[in-house]
Amino acid sequence: MTTNAVAHSKAEQTTPANDTIVQAVEAIEIRFDDPMRVTAIALNGPEGDVAIERETGLDPVTEFRAMPLNPIPAGLYQVDWRGLSSDGHPMQGSFSFTVSE
Repeated sequence: MTTNAVAHSKAEQTTPANDTIVQAVEAIEIRFDDPMRVTAIALNGPEGDVAIERETGLDPVTEFRAMPLNPIPAGLYQVDWRGLSSDGHPMQGSFSFTVSE
């Protein structure tokens, strides 16, 4: 007897990496192990929401990219994302990083 296991996409790598200190942020990148349709992404910092522009559209991708519209000041930031895995399962995740002074 065989069974089919359903594996959902997961974030394998982020840029900036989770819990790191960076000098500046030119892009927010998420690499998935299986195509993911990122339906929402937000960047929140010490002064609230930060405006970002998606470079990647709504098609399923293994590499997602968005960019801050302006240079972001020093402080702690969190990225929150939501999406649909290739099997249609809703997924979400977050990661954080610090921009040094």
